[in-house]
Amino acid sequence: MRALIVDDEPMQIQGLLKHIRWEALGYRTPLTARSGMEALKVLQENKVDVLITDVAMPGMTGIELLARIQADYPQQQSMQAIIISGFDEFEFVQEAIQLGAKAYVLKPVKTEELEQKLEALRAAAEKKKRLEQETALLREKVTESREVLLERFINDLTGGWIHSDELLDSWRRLLDLPAGEWQATLFLFDCDSLHLHHSHDAKEQILLGEGLQNAVKLGLDGFSGAYIGKAGAGETAVLVLEAIPEIRARLEKQLSFIQEVLQEQYGASVTVGVSREACSWTEIPLLYKEVRHMISDARLAGYGQIVYCDRHLMNEYQDFRLREEYIPEIVRLLELGENSKASAYASHAFEMMLAGEPISFSYVQAFGMGLLSELARKLKRNQDTDTETNILMWQRLIDCTGVEEVRKSVLEYLAHYTQHKQKEQTTQQHHLIQQVRQHLAAHLQENLTVKQLAGLYHLNSSYLSVLFKKETGQTISEYVQETRMNKAKELLRDPGIKVYEVAEQVGFQTAAYFTFLFKKTTGTTPQEYRDYYY
Repeated sequence: MRALIVDDEPMQIQGLLKHIRWEALGYRTPLTARSGMEALKVLQENKVDVLITDVAMPGMTGIELLARIQADYPQQQSMQAIIISGFDEFEFVQEAIQLGAKAYVLKPVKTEELEQKLEALRAAAEKKKRLEQETALLREKVTESREVLLERFINDLTGGWIHSDELLDSWRRLLDLPAGEWQATLFLFDCDSLHLHHSHDAKEQILLGEGLQNAVKLGLDGFSGAYIGKAGAGETAVLVLEAIPEIRARLEKQLSFIQEVLQEQYGASVTVGVSREACSWTEIPLLYKEVRHMISDARLAGYGQIVYCDRHLMNEYQDFRLREEYIPEIVRLLELGENSKASAYASHAFEMMLAGEPISFSYVQAFGMGLLSELARKLKRNQDTDTETNILMWQRLIDCTGVEEVRKSVLEYLAHYTQHKQKEQTTQQHHLIQQVRQHLAAHLQENLTVKQLAGLYHLNSSYLSVLFKKETGQTISEYVQETRMNKAKELLRDPGIKVYEVAEQVGFQTAAYFTFLFKKTTGTTPQEYRDYYY
């Protein structure tokens, strides 16, 4: 580790060189510079891990030095900074942290305190380096292991984690998968014992899951179009691509063999689900859900079965999805503010109903009523206009005579719900930020952190910061500083209040820093401002 000390006072530099136990802390003898410009020259020629800089230096302050390094020295981006200053101010610390400072030390510097911070920075740098090394090693191992890659691919594909053609294409190249659209069938092997809870031993469950996968690999050895991987706990999925009927028939003959192996070796039964054939890779997550539903239903009649997808089972699953998946998901998306996704999801539900076996109009109507009931329950019931809207919409659904009318009515209600929620949320946010602003204005003498402020209103600090900026156009720090300066200007117009008293009343612990920030903000010192008006 190498440190750079920047200070315009030679005695300060010599003191740090002499009294800090650099070697014991894991550092080489530090580099030194007596100005910001000199420090930049040192950084051009040397890799520095930790920068220790004073703030108040002629020509270029420590804050300005940090800003220059951040903007013009990409080779030093991993460098960590310790700021040394006589100013104990919240805004000053915050500005330094925004520019990458990791620690802040007040003058006079205490050797023990600085050593603690140097040791913490070294430990953090070593952990980061070790993590980078482990990540590189993991990347190398993953690239070398096709089996690991295949398991991850099957898990991601069946779980719906592959969202784009670009991502799928990268998997195609990595695993040498067929190009173009796929004719795909999914075989799912699910160990019944894990669902019966016969084993409460983690080791036994792991052995059973591994045994199932090994049996599947053995049984399907030689089938080049079969891709095998784990899909869930006690589940092994086999994706079969572009299989002609003869190949698929030979593969299906192996299903009983795999069941027998598990029974003989582990005394465990396996239920196998065979999906319908899909014409696109985007259908595979749905195949997985359908087959899992089939297996769950089949277990009601017994274990160790081989279940094939048929139209009746697909319709049962479609009904299950509409009730248990689509309606909750549409409501969830609307609550998250994902309005366009919610509308698209609702439209897809109607398309799914129309694409299956002929269904009654009353079924479509019942789906619409169910969705509207869930949304109406979310709205505040104490507003007469909302209650009236809900009643009118339910009546409109009852009066519908066709599926398209139901679809149109549902989508219009989704738009109404979205508009209502946005209006309600905007109003709540406006009132909240007004309360925050009033609190800040009334407590200017206190140096509240954003985290402390957020805690007063039971909010996440990042969320409060985003809301405040959205509502006011300013960060919380900018608002506090502007409010303090405005209050200071007001107080300075009273010649009976001394400058240091003004500084205290607007929340500055030192008149020096108040003067520094006031001039930076207004272009004049507090005394010059007062003299101008009087």
